Amino acid sequence: MHKKIEYKGRVIEITGSPTLGLVMATWGFFIGFAAVSLYGPVAKNLKEILGLTGFLMGLLVAAPNLTGSLLRIPFAAWVDKVGGKIPMTTLLALAVVGMAGLSTLLWLYYPDLKPWMYWLILFFGFLSGCGIATFSVGIAQTAYWFPESKQGWALGMYAGIGNLAPGIFGMILPFALKAIGLTGAYIAWFGFLLLGTVIYVLFAKDAPYFQLIQAGVPHEDAAKLAKQLGQELIPTGSLIESLKRSAKMIQTWALVALYFVSFGGFLALTGWFIVFWVQSYDVEVTKAGLLMAFGFSLLASVVRIFGGWLSDKIGGELVAIMAYTITLIGAILIVLAGHSNFGLSLTGEVLMGTGMGIANGAVFKLVPKYVPHATGGAAGWVGGLGAFGGFVVPPILGLFVQNYGKIGYSKGFVVYIFLALMAILISFWLWKKYGKEVNKPLED
Repeated sequence: MHKKIEYKGRVIEITGSPTLGLVMATWGFFIGFAAVSLYGPVAKNLKEILGLTGFLMGLLVAAPNLTGSLLRIPFAAWVDKVGGKIPMTTLLALAVVGMAGLSTLLWLYYPDLKPWMYWLILFFGFLSGCGIATFSVGIAQTAYWFPESKQGWALGMYAGIGNLAPGIFGMILPFALKAIGLTGAYIAWFGFLLLGTVIYVLFAKDAPYFQLIQAGVPHEDAAKLAKQLGQELIPTGSLIESLKRSAKMIQTWALVALYFVSFGGFLALTGWFIVFWVQSYDVEVTKAGLLMAFGFSLLASVVRIFGGWLSDKIGGELVAIMAYTITLIGAILIVLAGHSNFGLSLTGEVLMGTGMGIANGAVFKLVPKYVPHATGGAAGWVGGLGAFGGFVVPPILGLFVQNYGKIGYSKGFVVYIFLALMAILISFWLWKKYGKEVNKPLED
């Protein structure tokens, strides 16, 4: 799109297109979301050099997920005010600063890191994790570009491709560590993130409404002109009200709990499974990266699509019950395997990836059903606080290692036995109460 619009005696140029909007939003999310795998592949190195306890190691692996989850809600609200480009650029810039700090620290001191530097590395992890929060920004940025009839396809492409990033980077980083060393690998990652951010800044365009607002056109006139250009979705500025309204509904918090287990689990275990394979089975880090990627992260990303499709057919509640049961069985197998049955542990990982992926698709299918009049706010709570599970769980898994030693890596999955049981009970309650209303929005 390259159109000139006359408005009160001046010419305003509108650039960009839905395709470009989707490509750049997906690109921004992809390069930012990779931070989920920031410390998993090097946890063993840092644990040995810094003398970390299991808890501190788990906290380090989880660090990016703190900012990556909690910043989703405010940055999603910011999109409604200024469009997606400024919020996305801000998050990516913070991630660039984090990667720059980490790369500089490693370049200057690695492998002679001092114990006090752990807190700096943790801080840089928090900053780098800001890129994970780009998810909520890109969702809105994409939605504003596309008509309602094409939003499902566009958002599916956006989330599907972007979600592959942690698995791909978690798979590549171990090979980079082996080829160019730890410091070189992170400097290369920093270079990629910096280049990717520059590409986003140069080519990303906000939807027409926001371009008109930035040109000084008042809201009502900007909305009319944007609709003439084909933009159907116009911000109403009501996200804060939507957050308040949805927060008063018990269904919202039930879905938050479910997403905490499945998507929070996806984030947590994408970082943790590399640590698990290296420490529990003495697997080489490159092979551990492949096991994590194909046995869990990439698998979960792909089957999420199936979870959404199946929810359309039989209802999200039944799909969630099935998915969390699969997750439960996987966690039980890993606990039973200890650190001596590789095949059983791998089967458990695959089952957990399958279950969590399907559940992720089912949960977001239920959001508009349970909270039809405040869907945006509910999606904010579910996506933001649900993702918080990626930060909370790894330190707990680390405590099992701290208390039980090597066998603690498998014992720690008892946490997911309890979480999966909780999710099954919640899903069953939702099914008994609302399950007959398959795909039909409920009045709140």
